[in-house]
Amino acid sequence: MTSPTFNRLFEESIRSYWDRPALSDYGGRTLTYGRAGREILLLQDYFRRCSIRPGDRIALVGTNSVNWALVYLAAVTSGAVIVPILPEFGDEDVEHIISHSESVILFAAADRAARIEQGRLEGLRTVVSLDTLEPLYSRCRRPPEGVPRPGGEEESAAGTAEAFSLPPDRDEDDPAALVYTSGTSGFSKGALLPYRSLLANINFARENMRLKMTERTLGFLPLAHAYAASFDFLFPFTVGCHVTFLGRMPSPKILLEAFADVRPSLILFVPLILEKLYKKRIAPQLRGPAGLLMRLPVLSALVGKKINRKLSASFGGNFQEIVVGGASLNREVENFLKRIGLPVTVGYGMTECGPLISYSPWYEHRAGSVGRPITGLECRIDSPDPARVPGEIVARGPGVMLGYYRNREATREVLSEDGWLKTGDLGTIDGDGFLYIRGRSKNMILGPSGQNIYPEEIESRLSVMPYVQEALVVEENGRLTALVYPDWEAVDGERAGEEDSREWIRERMEQNRAELNRRLPAYSRLAAIRLHGEAFEKTPTHKIKRYRYQKK
Repeated sequence: MTSPTFNRLFEESIRSYWDRPALSDYGGRTLTYGRAGREILLLQDYFRRCSIRPGDRIALVGTNSVNWALVYLAAVTSGAVIVPILPEFGDEDVEHIISHSESVILFAAADRAARIEQGRLEGLRTVVSLDTLEPLYSRCRRPPEGVPRPGGEEESAAGTAEAFSLPPDRDEDDPAALVYTSGTSGFSKGALLPYRSLLANINFARENMRLKMTERTLGFLPLAHAYAASFDFLFPFTVGCHVTFLGRMPSPKILLEAFADVRPSLILFVPLILEKLYKKRIAPQLRGPAGLLMRLPVLSALVGKKINRKLSASFGGNFQEIVVGGASLNREVENFLKRIGLPVTVGYGMTECGPLISYSPWYEHRAGSVGRPITGLECRIDSPDPARVPGEIVARGPGVMLGYYRNREATREVLSEDGWLKTGDLGTIDGDGFLYIRGRSKNMILGPSGQNIYPEEIESRLSVMPYVQEALVVEENGRLTALVYPDWEAVDGERAGEEDSREWIRERMEQNRAELNRRLPAYSRLAAIRLHGEAFEKTPTHKIKRYRYQKK
């Protein structure tokens, strides 16, 4: 059976689930599928009034919201190219992306729009408030009218499911989204994703993640990132789920409240959140009586089930799977969560693949891996012995981007003429097809006798040791040094009312270094741990921006 094309897939979803809840702002309004469809058509009418043609770029910057989702769907189903911009980007970066992408319309929160130097963006025709969907500035000849307002027309005015239709599909190789990367190397490039890339990710999820019409998702990771857009929003929308958006990256307290209210069926995490939860809520228990009981075979399963029940309840108690992506999950944390039976899996992808490269459901997942390459994607390791010797991971398939927009040189560096994408990640693959990430090729450090040292592996072990909040391993004068931002909350709890905490924490870090070095090969042992005064600067997916801290 042939899979539906992009527009027909979303048209079918809107028609099939017409009266069901589709999109909600957490604590705010909810749209049914029918109402969402009507507002998408009104937005497309607005685009026509601004003379938007297929292939024109529409920029979108703001936190997760119903309006964000409506603009995204209206743009891609009209044939325009959506340019989702991470709200964490600074004003200069946002202006650069708008200019570089040659966007003609910008949807942005009013405060962000007010800070943008529109005079320097000559190609920009219109700026629209993402909060109210009202024009803030326009060069259009005809006054743009017909933009939907929250709480506007009554639900009965949304037409009928039978009459609803979206515009004709574009070719699957036409560009649909222009997503600017937020990697750790310091360079933001625009990955041009065709419709086939978005469809490849949506269809894989529909076949393998198995959400149903009555289920719910909670979008709290930034939707401008391909990972969240594909699996917190686009895929659930096509199967009739109710998608709720959190309008900002929340505190743990707000996030747990939202989990309890929404009770999502699928949860997407980045590793940092799970690792913090483990360190703050679980690891302290394991240093007490619970830890002793976990070491007794007879009681271990009972204690594990109890911890599992508590954790599951804190995530809403209704989820079928937790998918971790965006970076590697600490091995100690992963092993523990597997041991207590939490349904956790780890996937792997990159913006340039829209994003998924590998995934396995939690019940098939192999610890330490990032799953198997997804259906339809060829994946290989550039190594003489892919099972034992790490090599660069390269991939080819429908999810791969068209290239970097207006950057032929960068495109040639990563994309071969026959469609193979160089990921820049080093990995191995076992006999059963499970992929293992060993590190970034740019981060690899050459040891004193030519050994390959992957700093991520050392950081993973160090980051769960006592009083370590964040860790980054760098090479200084031929020696390995770990920069550590301490967990001052834990230090204060231990040292309440006492002085000389910095000297005390230095001694604890030296103990950590000695313990860690006992577990590491001689060539990858740390020569020193140096305290870092503040949290490391990170990308929106919470990966440390290494280039900021590596000496030239």
